[in-house]
Amino acid sequence: MLKAVIFDFDGLIIDTETVWYEAYKEALFQHEVNLTIEQFALVIGTDDTVLDKYILDNIKESSTISEIRELASQLFHEKIGQPNLREGVEDYLIAAKESGLKIGLASSSKRDWVEKYLTQLHIISYFEVIKTRDDVTTVKPDPELYLQAINALGVNPDEAVAFEDSLNGLKAARAAGLKCVIFPNPVTTNLAFEDHSLRLSSMAERPLAYILKELSKK
Repeated sequence: MLKAVIFDFDGLIIDTETVWYEAYKEALFQHEVNLTIEQFALVIGTDDTVLDKYILDNIKESSTISEIRELASQLFHEKIGQPNLREGVEDYLIAAKESGLKIGLASSSKRDWVEKYLTQLHIISYFEVIKTRDDVTTVKPDPELYLQAINALGVNPDEAVAFEDSLNGLKAARAAGLKCVIFPNPVTTNLAFEDHSLRLSSMAERPLAYILKELSKK
């Protein structure tokens, strides 16, 4: 029986990933580097090691990673404006709370980044537990974030379901023993997701009750 739902953050609650892709693509284009969506998708849900290597392998000028990051960050904040929740997210939070489910969050991003947007979007109060890269030694696809989240929520792995948008997030959830439902965003929609419990286009496609019913059969 499911007792908890654990949300990813970036790309799932708000689609920061598409904006970051556009920002990095534009920043790198200024340095004659073409960043494909397939390449960028590899870093979603984890740290930036793969992206940094790609930049270093392809950059033709003496620009440093920090200079490119600074430009991408500037472009990101110009592009994102006032962020919006992805469709259906608040409906799921409300339904989970009304169903008596514990609600957690597990993100490879920094705590101040996550909590800033959760507060800005007026949904931080829904989360009983928030685990971020500040709490762990290794981020996703390592399972540590999810293991810490379920431990803090006081549930077993088979009593929780993770909501994810990335392949790295899926791998982390499954390695921790959780069920996992995928809600891809435009950047991750073509990733080769396997071993997930369900896949939906967004939380607006089906209500949480549908998810719970389907997972009870598995």
